[in-house]
Amino acid sequence: MTKDSPFIFEQIHIEVARAASDDFNLFHDKHKWLQVTHNPFKGPIVLGFQMNTLIEHQIRLYREAQHEDKIIAENQLRFSNYQITFVNALRPRQELVLDIKKTLIATIPELTLTNRITMKSRGKTILLGYKKETKAPLFLAETDLSALPDLNGLPDKSMVPGTEFFLKRKWMTNGNAKNFLSGSLAEQSDYFDELAHVARYPEIFPCSLTSGALLEKAQLENHDFKRNPMVYTSHDISVDRECLAQVKNNDKLHILVRQLPESKDNTLHHSNIMLRTYECYGLLANRAILFRIKLNLVPLEEIVKNLSSKMH
Repeated sequence: MTKDSPFIFEQIHIEVARAASDDFNLFHDKHKWLQVTHNPFKGPIVLGFQMNTLIEHQIRLYREAQHEDKIIAENQLRFSNYQITFVNALRPRQELVLDIKKTLIATIPELTLTNRITMKSRGKTILLGYKKETKAPLFLAETDLSALPDLNGLPDKSMVPGTEFFLKRKWMTNGNAKNFLSGSLAEQSDYFDELAHVARYPEIFPCSLTSGALLEKAQLENHDFKRNPMVYTSHDISVDRECLAQVKNNDKLHILVRQLPESKDNTLHHSNIMLRTYECYGLLANRAILFRIKLNLVPLEEIVKNLSSKMH
């Protein structure tokens, strides 16, 4: 399914989305993008999680049109999984085309619904990946967080004792979720309607708060955002829909972030650029794991160097 009319993000959409998710990355700032050393993007760029939310919303409409939401409910496919690879940045006012391939339904080893996704703008691929509905999380499924201390008693922006996890505490708010939806070109009234007493949190919004958590962790480590900016290369996300259905306004969310050691076995497209990989978890106050995310980032400088070496 390719939407007939293209999507267009304006700068105001970027500002609304970054304010709703507390993302203070300079790449998205209409003034401060100029302060980023060797910035090749020539202006602010759209947030990765913003594009993921547009994908979430359009696949939701697709599922409803094909009655696939009934298959998901009947078979208790409680995990929504996104595997996204970012290929190029998207600027405001660039026309964007989203293509959702026909759903593939597999039954072995377990029932899985899969859609391939591509986003293109001006003939260039912006991102590509998959969205899958499964009974178990596809990413970071083996992680056991049962031995963690009581996170409610720990200070915000601190290391969890006896672990490698950085803790960032957030609160879910209907207003921020609505703004993030609108900033992502999704229809907020499909999720929130006060008169009908409907308040259904979208899947990606809580996940988007990890960007701010990563930025705050880097800030405490005295990272120089102007001289050494980092960009996402991929997002692997598993969201527990049963947990998500319980989320209400003002609920507490504990975001845990762990950086993995860099390795020559973990590089960008088999190049010599080592990926910086983070595991992120979103836990509700009752310790239920709302989301699991594996993020890959690389220094912008390395990408620019790699591009220029290919051109010469």
